[in-house]
Amino acid sequence: MELDTRVTGIKGKTEQRTQFWKRFKKQKTLHLFVGLGMIFLLVFAYTPMFGILMAFKQYSISTGIKGIFTSEWVGLKHFKEFFNDYQFGTIVRNTLALSLLKILFAFPAPILLAILLSEVKNLKFKRFVQTISYLPHFISWVVVAGIAFAFLSTDIGMVNKALLGLGIIDKPLDVLTNPNYFWGLATGSAVWKEMGWWTIIFLAAVAGINPSLYEAAQIDGAGRLARIRHITFPGMKGTIVVVLILTIGSILGGGLVGSNFEQAFLFGNSINNPTSEIVQTYAFKVGLRDGRFSYAAAIDLIQSIISVILIFSSNYIAKRTSGSSLF
Repeated sequence: MELDTRVTGIKGKTEQRTQFWKRFKKQKTLHLFVGLGMIFLLVFAYTPMFGILMAFKQYSISTGIKGIFTSEWVGLKHFKEFFNDYQFGTIVRNTLALSLLKILFAFPAPILLAILLSEVKNLKFKRFVQTISYLPHFISWVVVAGIAFAFLSTDIGMVNKALLGLGIIDKPLDVLTNPNYFWGLATGSAVWKEMGWWTIIFLAAVAGINPSLYEAAQIDGAGRLARIRHITFPGMKGTIVVVLILTIGSILGGGLVGSNFEQAFLFGNSINNPTSEIVQTYAFKVGLRDGRFSYAAAIDLIQSIISVILIFSSNYIAKRTSGSSLF
């Protein structure tokens, strides 16, 4: 009896293995794509993590890759130096302010546009608006900076010329150099560039809502605003929560809705530096310009740790309050 049980167990395992390899052969193309993705992550995401060691060592570029492991160990020296830096408070304030402004203005914009487009019945007009709105996403921030210069420059800017010609202002507005305008410039350009792209995600969430819910609500006498409030918005809740968690997690990591680094690097200058210098640009400058790779690695490691903490914290809060979460 015991022998029969063992034989049956062996046969069962053999059949499972056979079925597994049959499914694997049928899905070999899919496994190939997954394998390429895993290789990509291994080479470009996990292998470079060895560079974290530089944050705890006195690394010099002259020692090459070998120096990452052989350089003098200095512990938390670079971390303490960053926290004691006279610019620490300013760059952290700028980074947080820029990211929070995007959460307040750039994050809700695609949600509102998706709801408005979902209510449009004219398909041609709807497609036209969608196309026009997401095309700026494919324009690089370098080109966007050039466009901003053409429109907002004090010398040749079309906006300043128009306002001066209409007599609305007496002298050109120094939008590109005045520190007081930088946060608004960065937030506004992020809304213009990324709103249409993120709208696609929220429109997909709206498309997944059962149309019979709208029909039933309309029969019950619910108006358009009531249907948006009680059907459309709740149907988008899961997607909104996931995107919001990722956005919060990127507060110090560069910004999910519009790249903080590229905006600060391209729009920033020596005049508006008090509001344009952020953690990413500071680490970039001290790392490449000054050759302090260990110090820059320590700064990047700090912001990465904070980003991970923010993602897990926001995910936990969202799960407890709304029932939706990223994981």
